[in-house]
Amino acid sequence: MTQPLNQVKEWEQRRDEANRYYQRGKFQEYLDLATKNLHLARAIPDRAREGHTLNDLGLAYLSCSQPQRALERFHQALSVAVEISNAPAEATALSNLGSTYSRLGRFSQALEYFDKALSILRQLQDIQGEVSTLNDVALIYTRLGEPKRALLLQHQILTMRRSLGDFSGEATTLNGIGFAYNVLGKFEQALEFFQAALPIHRAVKNLLAEATTLNNIASIYHDLGKPKEALLLYYQVLLTRQAISDRSGEATTLHNIGFTYTTLAQHRQAMKFYKQAIAIYQQLGDGLGEISTLLNMGSLYATTRRKKMARSCFQNAQELAEQIEHQPLLEKVQQFIDSVQ
Repeated sequence: MTQPLNQVKEWEQRRDEANRYYQRGKFQEYLDLATKNLHLARAIPDRAREGHTLNDLGLAYLSCSQPQRALERFHQALSVAVEISNAPAEATALSNLGSTYSRLGRFSQALEYFDKALSILRQLQDIQGEVSTLNDVALIYTRLGEPKRALLLQHQILTMRRSLGDFSGEATTLNGIGFAYNVLGKFEQALEFFQAALPIHRAVKNLLAEATTLNNIASIYHDLGKPKEALLLYYQVLLTRQAISDRSGEATTLHNIGFTYTTLAQHRQAMKFYKQAIAIYQQLGDGLGEISTLLNMGSLYATTRRKKMARSCFQNAQELAEQIEHQPLLEKVQQFIDSVQ
């Protein structure tokens, strides 16, 4: 019995070490340690630990901009959880699959997995897990252009998080409410919620969430006709996101800087930042981010009377939009194409 016990201890220690790397944004190191742990879990053999490690690997691949490989690992983790009747692990795998499909713009699949996860989490009376998954669902509604539906859900989540005393989670939800109000064009209300979230993120030293909130505040400044103030804030956010290796957030901020330079009629600068954003979106497999940037690039080309370049951007956006289950987006892209005929 000594050897397996030693191996179990080794697995636990390595997983702790891997989690420290993950928290510091060192995702390649996290991936390397999780890969070693998968071999160890299979050698012991321990199916429960194998399932946990497959889940860790999914998160690692997702963080290393390999969403397809992440999906493979999460599906494997789900199979193991079902096989050994581990309901909490099954809910975790389902939720992670939902998040990955959401990132890829496959929203109907994402919602299916989130619904399955919610069903299990409610049976387990895991309120924290339920709230976290509901938050993901609300964000999908906002991205699908249903901000009112998202708001109803976010206010329900806010009540649940306050009853749990979940200080950090409360800030995440305040951010989500602000995001929905922003989509509705209620910028002053959005700003109130973002500014309420910011001190909480700072208090719990959540740099990633703080950067996201500052990015949202900068977007509001832009929408309120204060592009120079927005630009100053975006550059601050960009430095934070680069420092913590937040590639997805970095792409968003580069895109937003480009858009702000467009507003300021600094077209060359705008194009430079759009191209940097596109490169990262392509690495991440983020079709929605890439489409949004292509549409803005095309509009900029159209403004500067380079119709051929504009059409090329819009057609690339159309090809990507056809891969994403989102009819309003396809219609929006078609409008851009029609505008340069």
